[in-house]
Amino acid sequence: MYLWAKDDWVPLLFTSWEYVPDEDLFVVHLRKGVKWSDGSDFTAQDVVTTFEVGRLRKWTVFKYVDEVKAVDDYTVQFHMHNPSTVVERYVVRLTPIRAHSVYGEFAKKVQELRAAGKDEDSEEWKALQEELNQFRPERMVVTGPYMIDPDSITEAQLTLVKNEKSWLADQVKFDRLVIYNGETPTITPLVLAGEIDYATHGFPPATEKQFIEQGIRIARPPIYSGPALYFNHNIYPFNRPEVRQAIAYAINRDENAAVSLGDSAKAVKYMVGFSDTLVPIWLNDEQIAKLNTYEYDPKKAEEILLSIGFKRDSDGVWIDDKGNRMEFELTFPAEYADWSAAAQNAAEQLTKFGIKVTPRGVQFQQHRTEVKEGKFQMAIRHWGSSSQPHPHFAYKGVLFNYNYVANPEGKGMNFPMKQVVDGKEVDLEQLIVDSAKGLDEEAQKARVAEVAYVFNKLLPVVPLWERYGNNPVNETARVTGWPPDDHYLLKNSAYGDNFAVIALLTGMLEPIQK
Repeated sequence: MYLWAKDDWVPLLFTSWEYVPDEDLFVVHLRKGVKWSDGSDFTAQDVVTTFEVGRLRKWTVFKYVDEVKAVDDYTVQFHMHNPSTVVERYVVRLTPIRAHSVYGEFAKKVQELRAAGKDEDSEEWKALQEELNQFRPERMVVTGPYMIDPDSITEAQLTLVKNEKSWLADQVKFDRLVIYNGETPTITPLVLAGEIDYATHGFPPATEKQFIEQGIRIARPPIYSGPALYFNHNIYPFNRPEVRQAIAYAINRDENAAVSLGDSAKAVKYMVGFSDTLVPIWLNDEQIAKLNTYEYDPKKAEEILLSIGFKRDSDGVWIDDKGNRMEFELTFPAEYADWSAAAQNAAEQLTKFGIKVTPRGVQFQQHRTEVKEGKFQMAIRHWGSSSQPHPHFAYKGVLFNYNYVANPEGKGMNFPMKQVVDGKEVDLEQLIVDSAKGLDEEAQKARVAEVAYVFNKLLPVVPLWERYGNNPVNETARVTGWPPDDHYLLKNSAYGDNFAVIALLTGMLEPIQK
């Protein structure tokens, strides 16, 4: 896991790693003596199997890596056809290693297909993808200190019990963890009742006030992400950048942030697709000065729409240049209190402006699927990256994973990655890949700045606000050892390298002795 404030790592299954530039290699060294919960040894074969299965899932790492090879039982080489500093992130941080004993047959079939010259466009490859999609392992096989007790699973909760075979079994201080299922409306009463020690949900300001009144601490780790307005670019006129720009001007993002999450939401300023706090690290003053901050200006929004032939109907609703009233549905994950509030407020503001928007909540798991399948008009989903500091991951998470580029579920927003900006054709997909190209991060900054400028001009999605955690931490019921607010772990993203998870794995958190 990564320590954001220190630019350092807490090694887990990989103890060390290095680039070998002369050979275009990234090499990882595995922890020895680790056992899977089924008793098998953790070896390089598990790593190779994991990444071969990843090929089947269209993992973005293969835009940089072409071959994964076990040198010996505890050393793995990744050959880079496109050397990049983000290979470290993809390999070390983003990829949970799967057991060869569970997925080995899939890896073998992938290798056989590749040896036969078959690729992702072949019928055999697609059939194997479907076989993997339908695969349901009989049990979880893990290396970590906890595993799910299958008998404990209900709609409401499950229990993690200690994996005594884990190399971390003696380091963690708890024999079991209870994980509650549910979004904000379900979890709130459990926090108030003292049943939950820690939660990462987005709690409304009124609920947060209740927590504080009960003596529950509120931790505010950064998230480096937040909600954005997504558009289905198959639907006219969302495919026109002028319309998306007008929508950005028509929404008061400060208001949207305040009503959604109070002190834990901050309106996006730079509108580049990654965290405002990271912008000065990657862009210089001259590059930042070229960005449009799209400050709230409904008159400017009106001027843009009029300039492209739109007009208002008798009731004030905009009519596009093809004669269609601008009336749309905005979907959002119903159980996400903060995103729900953002959607409701954005719909109200846009309707007031003359773009009639009807908000509709969708079950949170179903909503993700519907957006990825392209079954929406407008939607609230994430922008930014809460797990990786390099801007490449923020762009990949939205424009690859929720688009046709790296989305096995459909075409998503279907935003064309070849666009014209300032009279020149740009290939945004290639720009995003190139933004992480090479092993010199300083040299990458110019390419990141180019992607940021293109995103800022085109606004494929409209970021609304940047979220900070308002995580309830119960310090008096069961658990002690929580790091204080000024601890370096509180600079970690709550959804990436969560401070509570690191504190648990390192033995910092302990049971209160009663």
